[in-house]
Amino acid sequence: MSEIKDSILAKNISEKTVQDLEFTTVLTHVAEFCISELGKAKTLEITPILEREKLRQELNLVNEYVSSFISENRIPNHGFENISQEIFTLNIENSFLEASAFLKISTISETVNELLKFFKKFESYFPTIHQVSQEIEFTNVIIDAIAKIITSYGDVANNASPLLKELRKDINKIRGKIGESFTRDLSKYAGAGYLDDIRESVIDNHRVLAVLAMHRRKVKGNFLGSSKSGNIVYIAPQATLNYDRELQNLVYEEQQEVTKILKELASTIRPFVPLLHSYLSYLTHLDSVAAKAKYARSINAILPTISSKKKIKFIKAYHPILWKNNQLKNIETIPQSITLNEQQQIIVISGPNAGGKSITLKTIGLLQVMLQSGLLIPVDERSETYIFDTILTDIGDNQSIENQLSTYSYRLKNMRYFLRKCNKDTLFLIDEFGTGSDPELGGALAEIFLEEFYHKKAFGIITTHYANLKVLANELDNVTNANMQFNERTLEPLYKLFIGQAGSSFTFEVAQKNGIPYSLINKAKKRVETEKIRLDKTISKLQKERNRLQKNSDNLERQKSKGQEHIDSLLEKEQKIQDKLSGFQELYDSNQKMLSIGRKVNELLNHYFQTNNKKLLNSELQKWIVTEKTKYLKKNPQKPKTKAEKKTAKVQEKKKQEIIKKVEKEVLQKVVEVRKEKKKEAEIIAKAKSDYVFKVNDRVRLLDGNAVGTINKIEKKNVFINYGLFTTKAKIEQLELVEKARK
Repeated sequence: MSEIKDSILAKNISEKTVQDLEFTTVLTHVAEFCISELGKAKTLEITPILEREKLRQELNLVNEYVSSFISENRIPNHGFENISQEIFTLNIENSFLEASAFLKISTISETVNELLKFFKKFESYFPTIHQVSQEIEFTNVIIDAIAKIITSYGDVANNASPLLKELRKDINKIRGKIGESFTRDLSKYAGAGYLDDIRESVIDNHRVLAVLAMHRRKVKGNFLGSSKSGNIVYIAPQATLNYDRELQNLVYEEQQEVTKILKELASTIRPFVPLLHSYLSYLTHLDSVAAKAKYARSINAILPTISSKKKIKFIKAYHPILWKNNQLKNIETIPQSITLNEQQQIIVISGPNAGGKSITLKTIGLLQVMLQSGLLIPVDERSETYIFDTILTDIGDNQSIENQLSTYSYRLKNMRYFLRKCNKDTLFLIDEFGTGSDPELGGALAEIFLEEFYHKKAFGIITTHYANLKVLANELDNVTNANMQFNERTLEPLYKLFIGQAGSSFTFEVAQKNGIPYSLINKAKKRVETEKIRLDKTISKLQKERNRLQKNSDNLERQKSKGQEHIDSLLEKEQKIQDKLSGFQELYDSNQKMLSIGRKVNELLNHYFQTNNKKLLNSELQKWIVTEKTKYLKKNPQKPKTKAEKKTAKVQEKKKQEIIKKVEKEVLQKVVEVRKEKKKEAEIIAKAKSDYVFKVNDRVRLLDGNAVGTINKIEKKNVFINYGLFTTKAKIEQLELVEKARK
């Protein structure tokens, strides 16, 4: 039973949840990237995937397609024409298709074969796509059968049958005779002056003579029409008519033979109808996957870690629809980071209206539904999430005129549904929890509902203005208050979620900012319970203080970041200077050596010019060369060549080894102690390395290699390392950190 349960999910992600979260709008955006109408239709019909294994497969398909955008192995074009009607017709016994339709079938077969070969060749890069592609049969039978009969221009080939070849040969001969006879009559009657200046025309696919009306009886042939003015009559010459009848007979026989050939070809292809269905399904699915990948690239979406433990950890999460709309308006979209786990099971978000509570709620819900429908989501690569069996939503004003239900009645029915479906594998999202009734009574009922969800171990996020729910959130262990940050001076929303503290509604402050007279606001304050005002005031003060501290923290962080950048810049400059100094030193030593040699040679030559003594010059030159050679050999000793030299070298080596062994014995005890200390240090370093979480731009090397590269991308336990000239893929456990990424 547990295995069956694990394999099924999203069975309770209702159509209402999909509508509440505007998932269909996302699908519309995805469908824009499809290259076929079938792909668009399939994309618009996407729903949350029921089977866990199928969901993982779909996510991996999209993720692998995204990786093809940044690798050299771009996936081949998989555009195709819809052959559904052709397949339907082909499946009818004794039917046939036009030659152009067979050409479409052949093209699709070639496209699929090319893809199958590509994914087999690059299986290591696209393992999931290759696995799905293996379900499709690779065959050239369809392509070869069509190629024998149909030309690349979509016509039946002359050599499709001996009879067709003979018929077309005869047709060409007759057409040649028609052309000759018509040309002969044209010249004859033109010379006689019977024809108009245009000389000839075409009627019903027949060449005709343009005869002046006054000479119509002088031209033998069939009258086929006249001009509007009546000055010209169109006559088909008698000689060509005889050939025309013969041509029509041959054309009819040709059509009959072509039909026979196409029927035979259809019979050959008909057993492959199921395969053609699978081709169409495969290409449609691939088009949908490609559209998801292109959409993911357009919104910087990734595949977060799918956790086996129940948790949601979205870091820098964007609402994709809001992000796209804001981008068109050139407005910055503020990302949200939120975590749900066993210790933070439910989050209660409070604060004034228009602060971003609802959009935060929708962001989490929409991203979760997108992921469980096989789409990548716009979050930071460190994000994690769990696959929930049930996602429940109650967002927006649900008052119904048709069924005469008030907002509150509708919400009560919805809560009844929530209570029935809610369990430990549920994620629930409720906007304006408890509203629609008397605040005290509705608030009390909302408390009971919240406690029920809490005891059922469900994960959830709710937004509310009710003070009693804020208090309850503080009292329950795994329920946390949160608020959307506001600028306390301008009362403008900052659209940033702060976890750990309830938010003030800023009711009176917002009213004053919107022009309500202070005297009226003061009267309203007097009518509200003193304790409630005090609580709201306290919360407001705490929020203002926290905002001030947050600003100070952000400023300090920015200063720290700038200081670190300055230090890194200085270190980089220092290293460059050291490298230059080292290079100058080598150059200086080399120049000094050359100067020394030059001075010595100059000295010997001057001495020779004064004495003109060649023997003395040679003698001194030889001595100097011997001296330099001795110095060189000391630095670069030659290997012994003769037996005597080798024997002497062995004796010397033996003495050296004896001295080394003696020294080794003396320091052995100290070495053992040092090794113990180093072993402890190595264990500490190894633990630190194993605990280290690799990041993009870290410099690393493989454990069994020496080359150092930079991490370009991290996907689950795999990383893509850039070595400059090429990029490679490796497992995280194969890596060794060389240098952390600079901030």
